[in-house]
Amino acid sequence: MLKLIIPPEEIHLIVERLAKEIRHDYSSKNPVLIGVLRGAFVFMADLARALKIPVEMDFICAARYGTRERPTKVAKIIKDISTDIEGRDVIVIEDIIDGGQTMKALLEHLKVKRPASLRLCALILRGKKRDLGLKVDYLGTTVGEGFVVGYGLDYKEQYRHLPGLYIIEGKGGV
Repeated sequence: MLKLIIPPEEIHLIVERLAKEIRHDYSSKNPVLIGVLRGAFVFMADLARALKIPVEMDFICAARYGTRERPTKVAKIIKDISTDIEGRDVIVIEDIIDGGQTMKALLEHLKVKRPASLRLCALILRGKKRDLGLKVDYLGTTVGEGFVVGYGLDYKEQYRHLPGLYIIEGKGGV
């Protein structure tokens, strides 16, 4: 059973706030947005439109879940970016950060490509704000424990199409 935790209207307000923060920091720049597939594609599309500044976009894909219920220990990069980011301002766009291991691996991978700056924008931080060993420069909101779906986020590749964010009741934090 799904329980609505963030309706589409609230998501829209979060996206607009994040866009305003990013626009303030990048008003005279042309950043590269790198979306983390697959979950961040809806969020990144809405954010890119709300930014109202020139941006380039690319995608990277790392997996720890796939169709499994529990994550694997190591994040595997399945699809790398094709944009040359050396000397460029880069903002990584992520849907949800839980333990932070996947994002740490992605950021380390991107740092090797020598961007001028590398920042992180996440729609959701799951659980209590804690030291994940990484800095979330632009954070949408936090949610409690539980498996979050909708607005691009999935459970076994299902529920991405939902316009709001939901918790799957009966599924604990993962």
